[in-house]
Amino acid sequence: MYVEHLSSSINLKKALRELKVDIGGVSILGDKGKMHLIKIIDLHVGAANILKQDALSIGADLAVPRGTVTALEPKVNAILIANERQLQLLAKKEKGQPFGLKTVAQELERFCHQDIASEIEVMGIVNANDDSFYPLSRFSEAQAIKKIEIMIEEGAHIIDIGGVSSRPHSKSVSAQEELLRVRPIIDGLYAQKMHEKVRLSLDSFEPSVIAYALDKGFSIVNDITGLADDEVARLCGSYHATAVIMHMRGNPQTMQMNPNYNSVLHEVEQFFEERLEKADKFGIQNIILDCGIGFGKRLEDNVALITHQKHFLRFGKPMLVGASRKSMIDQIIHSPSEERLSGTLAIHLKAIEEGATIIRVHDVKEHVQAIAVWKALRG
Repeated sequence: MYVEHLSSSINLKKALRELKVDIGGVSILGDKGKMHLIKIIDLHVGAANILKQDALSIGADLAVPRGTVTALEPKVNAILIANERQLQLLAKKEKGQPFGLKTVAQELERFCHQDIASEIEVMGIVNANDDSFYPLSRFSEAQAIKKIEIMIEEGAHIIDIGGVSSRPHSKSVSAQEELLRVRPIIDGLYAQKMHEKVRLSLDSFEPSVIAYALDKGFSIVNDITGLADDEVARLCGSYHATAVIMHMRGNPQTMQMNPNYNSVLHEVEQFFEERLEKADKFGIQNIILDCGIGFGKRLEDNVALITHQKHFLRFGKPMLVGASRKSMIDQIIHSPSEERLSGTLAIHLKAIEEGATIIRVHDVKEHVQAIAVWKALRG
């Protein structure tokens, strides 16, 4: 006999099936192996004491501040430590409890059954402007189409084309100028029926430019303003296009002027709730959520959003992360954009591990390879 210590990151349900555990057991034991760490903010101290006891009664636990049992403070923050099975049981228990625990139960239920999709999609970036922060992403018409063909061969699932830089302090341009930049690429792709080979996305919030692209085979609208413009929402609904709803504080000209959050997770969550409600009113059925890494965020905000992607899986929508070669890498280890590939891969693999399923990148081949290896290691 010998004993092996297994990684907690393995595909437990697959390992259980290989062990020939019966089907019911695979489900139950798989849930027991899936851990949740859930922070609850401003919890009534009475609720904290009840939740603590209920958690302990099913084998979970609630970390609370000293003095909670004697109600030293009227409200406390707490961290719930529970596996999937315990979380389901606890959500049921709290529905009949006082001090706001019914609301807590509803929130806990939203965290249950959050399985990360096995298919990870790579979105390749092609810029038609000459002022994007990464020079090697800038292409003219002929170069752009050639680059897109290469990206498809390398394994890209989506190609995202933009004509306006959204880097901090970038200059805005008119809709006419934006269309002038992207139209040759859009026309060239349409002539070659490239939309039949790969999903095409337009990085824009200008209705006239979006309408032109949707008429030419594009099926995704990557809107950094998160459907702020009703006309963009109407277009997405009428064309049955997928809308990427991204969070941004301010605009590219102002977003990095001392951004500050009490809780970046909470603010982004509230933003998504509001814009998802708007999308529903306009009949938009296919939605991707993007926390907006680098768009009105400090380094600590970007790190929190990347490492807590699972928080947003409650919405039941695919999560997109685009941190490719961004300045947050420079803030961690000083390097120009041309030398940030390694940092980019580290960030994106962490984002995938935490629930992201679409990665927006400059370097398709390297990401496809890294994701394949990551999936093999995870089983």
